[in-house]
Formats: sequence, structure tokens, C-alpha cells
Amino acid sequence: MLAVAFSLCLSAKAQTTTVNGTVTDGKTHEALSYVTVSFAGSTKGISTNDAGKFSLSANGSFTQLKISFVGYKTVYKTILPGATQTVNITLYEDKQLLNEVVVTAGKKAKYRNKGNPAVELIRKVIAHKDQNRLENFNYAEYRQYERMNFYLSNLSDKFRNKRLFKNYQFMFQQQDSTEIGGKTLLPVYMEEKLSKTYYRKAPYTKKQIIEGSKQVKYDAKYVDNQGLAAYFNRLYQDINIYDNNISLVTNQLLSPIANHSPEFYKFFITDTLKDQQPWLVELSFTPRNTTDLLFEGKLYVTLDGNYAVEHAVLRVNKNINLNFVRQMQATLAFEKTANSKYRLSQSDLKMEFGINKNRGGGIYGERKVILDSFAVNTPRPKEVYDGPALVYATHADDKNDKYWTASRPDTLSKAEAGVYKNIDSLQTIPSFKRTADLVTLFVAGYKNVGPFEIGPVNTFYSFNPVEGFRGRLGGRSTPEFSKRYYFETYGAYGTRDQQFKYFLSSSYSLNNKSIYAFPQSYIRASYQHDTKIPGQELQFVQEDNFLLSFKRGDNDIWLYNNIFRLDYVHEFETHFSYKFGFKKWDQSPAGSLYFRDLENNRLSNVSTVHTTELGLELRYAPHERFYQGKLYRTPIIDSYPIFTLRYNQGLKGFLGGDYNYSNITGNISKRFYLSQLGYTDVVAEGNYIAGNGIPFPLLDIHRANQSYSFQLQSYNLMNFLEFVSDHYASVNLDHNFNGFFFNKVPLLKKLKWREVLDVKALWGGVRSQNNPANDPSLLRFPLNGVNSAGTYTLNNGPYVEGSVGVSNIFKFLRVDLVKRFTYLSNPGAPEWGVRAMVKLDF
Repeated sequence: MLAVAFSLCLSAKAQTTTVNGTVTDGKTHEALSYVTVSFAGSTKGISTNDAGKFSLSANGSFTQLKISFVGYKTVYKTILPGATQTVNITLYEDKQLLNEVVVTAGKKAKYRNKGNPAVELIRKVIAHKDQNRLENFNYAEYRQYERMNFYLSNLSDKFRNKRLFKNYQFMFQQQDSTEIGGKTLLPVYMEEKLSKTYYRKAPYTKKQIIEGSKQVKYDAKYVDNQGLAAYFNRLYQDINIYDNNISLVTNQLLSPIANHSPEFYKFFITDTLKDQQPWLVELSFTPRNTTDLLFEGKLYVTLDGNYAVEHAVLRVNKNINLNFVRQMQATLAFEKTANSKYRLSQSDLKMEFGINKNRGGGIYGERKVILDSFAVNTPRPKEVYDGPALVYATHADDKNDKYWTASRPDTLSKAEAGVYKNIDSLQTIPSFKRTADLVTLFVAGYKNVGPFEIGPVNTFYSFNPVEGFRGRLGGRSTPEFSKRYYFETYGAYGTRDQQFKYFLSSSYSLNNKSIYAFPQSYIRASYQHDTKIPGQELQFVQEDNFLLSFKRGDNDIWLYNNIFRLDYVHEFETHFSYKFGFKKWDQSPAGSLYFRDLENNRLSNVSTVHTTELGLELRYAPHERFYQGKLYRTPIIDSYPIFTLRYNQGLKGFLGGDYNYSNITGNISKRFYLSQLGYTDVVAEGNYIAGNGIPFPLLDIHRANQSYSFQLQSYNLMNFLEFVSDHYASVNLDHNFNGFFFNKVPLLKKLKWREVLDVKALWGGVRSQNNPANDPSLLRFPLNGVNSAGTYTLNNGPYVEGSVGVSNIFKFLRVDLVKRFTYLSNPGAPEWGVRAMVKLDF
């Protein structure tokens, strides 16, 4: 029996045919990538890599190799069955194919969709999209290898000869000056992933299991490596040409085979390739308006009844309204499956970025993806599809060089193979460390001093009417101090109120990761004695920021807060999280703010409002990604919604708390992409506070903004403490047209400005049991001047404001003209205002 098994194994081994080789152009002798190499008469095939190399292996007695590529004559090579061999192939252009294109001289005809054979063909491609998508299969699975490389690009000889690189000239790479990225490149980052993807149509599941992962690692005190990888992956996403819209950097571009693409693109049949099986039509396309967010390039469409895309080259026009992108090219290759459908086999996305689009140094990045081991309609056990959409296998980050050499479907070039080691060496140079230290100080605002970092620098100095000139100094511990214990502190002093303020925080990580890394799991205790403007809520900005010191109108309504917090935070890989919290909160008035009641029919001052709370927050953000900065995580906004539910319970008589109440808030935010019309960010929120006799500092003090900056989640023409509610509902809409209209105006299209529209509406009110007009024991609403109300309810209708604006001014500035529509009779209520914000975007 063993002998039979052994002989069968030998037989199987003898029938394995392996062919290695390189494919080159017969005229230029350059390597050809994406050439299809297959065993003749079978579905076993592969595409060549960037170096033109291939390695094809399969069980079977194959005797002939077929090599085909768009625009070249197909070649057949005789091979030895059941043997390992090297076969190099030279391809030559098929001159006869060019004769299929008829060029006529004379007056240029006006382009029309009607009666245009190219448009008729693209409409057939559109009609057959669903049957050519992965989602057409009930089940599918494949192996995926992806590699990202980033370089400093278009480097001058002066840069290369800097003293910093004197002993590291070997790190620089040279290429043809006409290639994307220019002649001289310096590698700065590399990442590889090997994964298995499982797709199920019903119920819908697409699960990716990362089996191996490797990346360049920078010193954690300078760079958040996980956040850097997340950001690069956001810029270089998968390109699915069958989607109506394709994500590119932070925007969405209309696919050339989108349902309404003939309305935005011009299509031309520029070649017919009859030596291919099936025949292919080369379909060239270009934007009708070159500044719109559209591609240009070529599609190769099969004429076998599938009308599938067999090959695609996508680029962007030099006039496109897309910031910082100098050049972009995406090449997609598709292979025929056993059921005669086409599936993506390889993609290569290259982009170069630069402050100046035409000259100077820049950043060049490439993401290459190879898909193989494709199988369809083979269901797996339910357990395979269960769980989160992205899973990292155990020890995925610990694979050695031997694993990667054996597992990569292509071979690294000598330069690529040395990137990991070379960058590790570069980080040991003292001058590199000094440069990284300065960049961290400038970008993140922190100065690293070993186990502690001082900052943020933009909070060291500010001023306000209550504190006068305020100086602040703070910092926090780093992972060098401990990977489990984190401390943060600051001290501040105001020259006018002559009071010290301070903050102390201690956190303990429960999962042996940084408390800032996903998924979070930690306990934090903190105490803060400081000032605060009632109703000012800032996103990703410190309240001590110097630029926010400049405000309009009266700005002397402040609070002194003493807050003790104890929080437990736990995130799951599914992006569901919860937070339990305890809060002891004492509020005292500052500036012109006062706390007074009408007990015994006479005004009496109240020095402090004492509160004790228990809180619970539930949050679900499917597929959320973010870049982790030094101060906070910045979510990378995508099309997935985010749900948040918060509940706070006031406890009277517990640790000095004076009030019982229940405060519940629900929030939903989502970005809606509207193709060529841009995108809309929508935030809907509702709140209800249950309880009687609740003083105004514990009601919802609506988010106001008296600074000159435009704030997306605040009411930009509402004054501080102008409105309070014990129940409310709000909707905020911010729409960016991405230059859709300005792109049609000759002068404005050169400026690359973009149109924005913002609307905010707030409904609310205060019930009679919480209104001081009905209960003398409640704190009076603050007055604005002599017997003039300063704080109001929303019982007379919604607060509404809107704005129109222009963004992308100088590529970073947005300016809005804001109008307030309601409650204009309130003292000090502005009707119009001009606000600006800094926003860097592609």
C-alpha cells in the first residue's frame, strides 16, 4: 500500500511542469509587465511582474506556452512537459493591427454620443457589468499579495550630495527620467501583506485574513507606524473599475464604465486586436472637462459576448482639480476563469505628490497587488465567514525572510530587497535623529526628552478676558517610560485672575498596547482645575490654542471647573466600543457669569454647582480607520456611518452631588458621496434630559463659536451660553461640490477653487419644571447687561444658520459667508459673518 502511494506521489511530481523566464520588447529590449503567460489550451496562467519576470507552475503534461499582450503578436513556445525550465520570450509589435484604425483628414467633426460606435460599445460594457463583477459569484476566494513602496522623488544632485547621505549613497535609486518620480529616488517606506480573502454573496460577507505583514518601522517616538500604514492604505485603495465611483486619495473619481459615464467622457475606438482570443477592442477615453474628477486612458474590451475589461490603463489629466498629485497611473490586468469570466489578476497604482505640481522634490508611491489561487462557488464552513471583515492571523507580523521569499508571487528587485535594512541603518545617524526631532516638534507640537515629551507648543501662550495672559507648560510620558502606564500633566497661570490651573492624568493599558493604539483598552483617572467657556466644544484642537484667543463680541462668560474622572474604555476589533465613566464635577462662575437664585423672593448668589455622575457610552464605527496623532486619533472619514449613544446619570447625595437627572444623547454621522457633485457630511443628534429642578449649567449648553474660525460642528454665529435646552434635535449638513461648477468657468477653473455649502438647524426647548421663570429655586439665566436677557430657550422655533463658501484657496484655505436666519432680535446676535478655516485636502 505504501509502495502504491509512493509511486503515485512520484507520478504526480513528474507531471508538474514549471517554466521561469523574462518577457522583453523586441525593439527596445525593455522588460514588459502584465504580459499574460499561460499553458496553451488551459486556464493556467500568470502575468509578468514589473521586471518582466514570471514563474508558472501546474500539474499536467503541458507542451506549449502561450504569451500574449495587448498590441503585440501572440507567441507560442514549445516546452518540456513535467520539467522545470527557463524560457525567455521576445515580443514584437503587431504592425498590422494599427491598420485597423482609420484616420481621415479635414474638418474635425463635432463629438457626439448618438451614432458613435465607441459609445455603443461602452454601453454594452456597462450593461454587462454585473455579470463580470466578483459579486456575480455565490462564493469566491483568492490569495492576495500587496506591496507599497514610497520614495522621495525628483531629487536633485544637491540633495543627494548632502552630508547626511555621505555614507549612504547606495540607498538612492536611479531610473529613466521619463518615469513617474523622476530620475533619482530615495526609498522611505515599504510594506508587504499576504492574505486570503473569502467572499460570500448571501448573506453578504467579504473577509480578509492577513497571514503575513511586514513594514518599515520608524522609531515610535517620531512616527506612529500603525497610523502611517493606515493613512497610506487610505490614499492607495483597491481600484474596482466596475464600481461607479473609484476612490483615489481622499476623493472619488467617476469610473469610465459608470452607468452615466458617456455623459462625462468622450470615447474613441483606437484599435482592434484580432490576434487575441477573444478579439479585443482598444477603447480610449478622455474627460469632456479636463478639470473634473475624471480619468483618462484606455480600456481593452473583449468581443466574446462578455464585453469584459481585459486590461485597463487609467491616468488623470494634468488640469484635474486634484491637489498635490503630479502624476497618476493605474494599470489593471484581468484573467479568464474556468467559467469564461474575467477576474482581476494584477493592479499597479503609481502616484507622485508635490507641493508644486511641475517641479521640485516630491513623494512617489506605488501599490502593487497580485491575486492568484482564485476559486469560485466552493462554499466554506460558516466559521470561515464569521467575525470581522479584517483579521490578522496570529504572528502575522513575525514572518521571517524565508517565509517571504517562498510566499511572494514575484521577486523583489535588489533595491527593494534592501529597503528594510537600509532605513534601519539610516535611523542610527545622529543628523537623521535631529531632523526627525525637529519635524515632530513642528508637526505634532511635542519635544521629546526620552521617557517624557513636552508640549503641545501651541498652548504655551494664549490670552482671554478672564485670565489675561495665560502661560502653560505640560507634557506626557512616552512608551519609553512604560508600555502600560501613561501620565499626562500641565500647569497654567493667568496674569489677570492670578490663579494657577493644573491637570493630572494617569492611565493603565489593559492589553499591553499603547492607550492610543487601536483597539484601545485602558483605565484612566484624572483631575483638572481649569477654566472653560460654557458651550465651547472643539474638535481636535486644544482650547488653549493661541489662534483661538481672538474672538468676536463679549467673551467674559467663563467657568472654573474642578473635575475628577475615572474612565474605563474598551474597543473591539469590530469597531464597537464602550466606555464606563465616573465624574465628580464642581462648577463656579468666572468673569461676568454668576449663579443666582430667587429663594425667599430675593436674589442670592450660589458659589458652586456640585454634580456626581455615572456615565456609559456605546459607539459603533464599522470599518473605521484613523491616523493616530500625538494628541488624539483623527478619523479618516469614509462612507460608513458612525453611531454613538451616551447616557449620564446624576446622583444626588452621593459624594456631594446635588442633583438627580438622566441625560441621554444619540448621534449619527455619515458621509454621502454624490459622484461628480461631490459629497455631503451629515450629522444628526438628539438629546433628552429627564428630571426636575435642573439648573442651567447642567442643561445642554449648545455649541457656540465666537472665534473667527469656521467650525463644522459648532454654531458659528451663536454666542456663548446664548441657548440652553433640556431636549433638542439637530441636523448639520456640509456639502463640498469639489469644483463641479467652478470647473466650468474659464477663470475659476485655473484657480482650482471649490464650492461649499453648509446648513445647521437646531430644535429644542426647556420644559417648565426646569425653567427658572417657573421655579424661584433654580439658578437664574444670566443677563446680558442691565435687565437684558443673555441666555434663552429654543421654545420659539429652531435656530438656523447657513453658509456658502469657497474652499481650496491656495490649496489650504476655506472662507465662508455665514448668515443667521432666526433669533436675530437677541442682543448681540450677528446676522452675517465671515469665517475661515485651514483645511489641507487633495
